[in-house]
Amino acid sequence: MRPATALICQLIDEKKEEFGVAPICRALSAHGIAIAPRTYWARRAAAPGKRELWDTAVTEILAGMYEPDGNGRRPPESLYGTVKMWAHLNRQGIPVAKCTVERLKRAHGWRGATRGRRVATTVADPAAVRAPDLVRRQFKAARPGQLHVADFTYVPLAGGRFAYAAFVTGAFAGLIPGWECSLSKRATFVESAIRQAAAYRAGKATP
Repeated sequence: MRPATALICQLIDEKKEEFGVAPICRALSAHGIAIAPRTYWARRAAAPGKRELWDTAVTEILAGMYEPDGNGRRPPESLYGTVKMWAHLNRQGIPVAKCTVERLKRAHGWRGATRGRRVATTVADPAAVRAPDLVRRQFKAARPGQLHVADFTYVPLAGGRFAYAAFVTGAFAGLIPGWECSLSKRATFVESAIRQAAAYRAGKATP
């Protein structure tokens, strides 16, 4: 049965005790949504389709993670958002689509953990000359030491403050030859991580 018909039958399910099936079908037909009572009852008598059965199975799995148990506790996976939950289920051998996880979470009001306020790590200067993209967004390397990339991010601390961490990563194997942490986001601490990486590449330091 088409998805639209399934939604109409769901509406009738919700209102039939109050208005009755036939009056609801007449009212819907009068508004251009044609459905006969026999169509509704045939739908109710039919066995659930594959999608319904799969949705029910995945819903039970998700409920076991997002709903608290008898002691009010939930597993760590309850913190996962849609993408992480989708990846987790597939790692567990449950081949569910990401859109299915998103749809079922939205239908049941399940949400993972979200960050508090967003922190801007960089402030762009519109007047500054942008550095050229020397690798054309291809962050891969054929050998060690051929390409390194650098970035920095923030780490929330107790009391609402933030610390910052800069990393230099080798594109070949993910080695981190240079890193630095700071309580301020000045360029000097990023430069320090880059100097460490350069020293390691020159054989003067260890990661």
